[in-house]
Amino acid sequence: MSETRSDGELLRAVAADADRRAFEELYRRYAPWLRARLRGRCADVSVVDDVVQETFLAVWRGKARYREDGDVAGWLWRIGSRRLVDALRGDGARGRLRQALARLRHRDEASAEERVLAGVEHGDLAGALVRLSPELRAVLQATVIDGLTTREAAVLLGIPPGTVKTRAMRARKQLREALA
Repeated sequence: MSETRSDGELLRAVAADADRRAFEELYRRYAPWLRARLRGRCADVSVVDDVVQETFLAVWRGKARYREDGDVAGWLWRIGSRRLVDALRGDGARGRLRQALARLRHRDEASAEERVLAGVEHGDLAGALVRLSPELRAVLQATVIDGLTTREAAVLLGIPPGTVKTRAMRARKQLREALA
């Protein structure tokens, strides 16, 4: 009868010896939990399954480094949530952006996003974007260009969701003024 190893012992065995049994035990302990948490952020089961796989592959390949003093679940969550944001930034996010822009076209007043896109055609976008602070440009990139939600952008940029909203509002205001 074998003794149950701690999470830290399992991770050390995976990192040092590429211990497959330790890895499998770690996967059995945390994959269902990680999958459930990610499903709270993304309804697409196949995306979530891919993200869980990528998270554990990063652990197996040693691309993710665990600090001995941290919580293993929290560490895996950080890896998984970042990979989910990366997955959502792909074609799915671009599709959501196209849908959002299509809905905006039916409004009477042009939004900041529509003015930005119009500016692309007329060449004044570059100047307007250069005048934005790097923080505002980053939020604009994440929310408008990449099509991420406020929460996804917050995870990506490492700032609170409220800060994302405030910076997005400021960026839109400055772009409206610059492109008017």
